[in-house]
Amino acid sequence: MIRPRALVVAPQPFFTPRGTPFSVYYRTLVTAEEGFDVDLLCYGRGDDVDLPNVRIYRIPEMAFLGPVKIGPSPLKLFFDVFMVLWTLFLLCTRRYQFVHAHEESVFFLRFLKPLFGFRLIYDMHSSLPEQLRNYKFTESRTIIGIFEWLERTCLKNADAVITICPELARYAEPLVPERGRHVLIENSIFDPVRLTGAKEDQARAQLVPLPADRKLVVYAGTLEAYQGIEILLGGFARAFPKVPDALLLIAGGTPDQVATYQEMAAELGIGDQVVFTGRVPQATAKEYIRRAHVLVSPRSTGINTPLKIYEQLASGVPLVATNILSHTQVLDESVCFLTDPEPAAFGEALVTAIADEGARASVSEGARRRYADVYSRPVYVAKMRRVLDMVCPERSRAVCVESRAS
Repeated sequence: MIRPRALVVAPQPFFTPRGTPFSVYYRTLVTAEEGFDVDLLCYGRGDDVDLPNVRIYRIPEMAFLGPVKIGPSPLKLFFDVFMVLWTLFLLCTRRYQFVHAHEESVFFLRFLKPLFGFRLIYDMHSSLPEQLRNYKFTESRTIIGIFEWLERTCLKNADAVITICPELARYAEPLVPERGRHVLIENSIFDPVRLTGAKEDQARAQLVPLPADRKLVVYAGTLEAYQGIEILLGGFARAFPKVPDALLLIAGGTPDQVATYQEMAAELGIGDQVVFTGRVPQATAKEYIRRAHVLVSPRSTGINTPLKIYEQLASGVPLVATNILSHTQVLDESVCFLTDPEPAAFGEALVTAIADEGARASVSEGARRRYADVYSRPVYVAKMRRVLDMVCPERSRAVCVESRAS
């Protein structure tokens, strides 16, 4: 049996330890496990990963242009021009059973689909017109209107649509002509990312020494403004006098972001009670999570559920999270400590999560059950199989017969 070939187009620095690249990694991993040979096209930035049956193609790195920031940006737009050219080259030189388009790559792949005859998966991580507004990329109604039209036509013409959270699913589903073509697949698996060569060894050696007699409160993620780090620091400053054996560890962030929040912690009088690590590899973050007494997600805005929420549910470590839509579409008080997104309330929840053993045990057990029933790897893989069956109906079990000459 010939393994069918798939093209994944991911306009992201891959691999980097942030939301969309994690999603790309796990979608591609499962696709390869299900019997496909995968070509993955991405930006030139990022670490190499070991994905069996996956070949990675990169556009030029152009490191002198600076980092690729989260959200829409002129640099991303510039890189996406090269993504179009490299995609055309791959489509002209190879035949693909389907193309899996992440984020804005669907906007040009939707128009290449009838020219090259591939089936198309639209992996919708967010509504791009909404991102243009949220990140203040443009206030032009004309430009936003063009992207709203593009988004609607992509949802209409894709052979399968994946959304990543319930709120995005509620937005997209009415715009997909056939209900069965849309599948909600939360980014809920977290197998270790297999970095190649020395990168993996380095990841194991970057733990900051921590005192054994302190109860560790851990935040792991980016330090973007919407993550609510000021809520976390303000809440911990209020909680610490009541739980003086607690220690806050914040893993993630650029040097400038870390410096900003270190200054804030010092102003709050907790500079010596907060450990900032900066960005760390996934293996290091996982080890901090394993050692945690409490996990936190203090996000202040947004509708997309953070990837880390699912790992936090599965961890068995009590979680304190803000009661915003980004969290409450997945979380409730049976699985975590929910609190208003402001420092005083967050501090009260931290005290309970650190010191109340009965409440800790209750939410930990509820979280484990929720993850196993709704978000576990078997659930994730079953949903991915549904999508792959839509774009490769010839599949039989994990492998299908290639319907077109390779």
